[in-house]
Amino acid sequence: MGEVRAEIVSNVWKVLVAAGDQVAEGDALVILESMKMEIPVLAEGPGVVASLDVAEGDVIQEGDLIAVIA
Repeated sequence: MGEVRAEIVSNVWKVLVAAGDQVAEGDALVILESMKMEIPVLAEGPGVVASLDVAEGDVIQEGDLIAVIA
């Protein structure tokens, strides 16, 4: 599937998957928080989480790598 990148500047509120986890299209990978709103980041297709590049509490910028799905 490829790289999952942040679409907005936000805080990583909750990480829902770990490297090696199997995911399906539409599964939530992480939940971001921006301006008091919770924003789920969803898998765009099925695969395995090859790497998870964020941790709870991280501040991420638009375009930052969140995860790689293989």
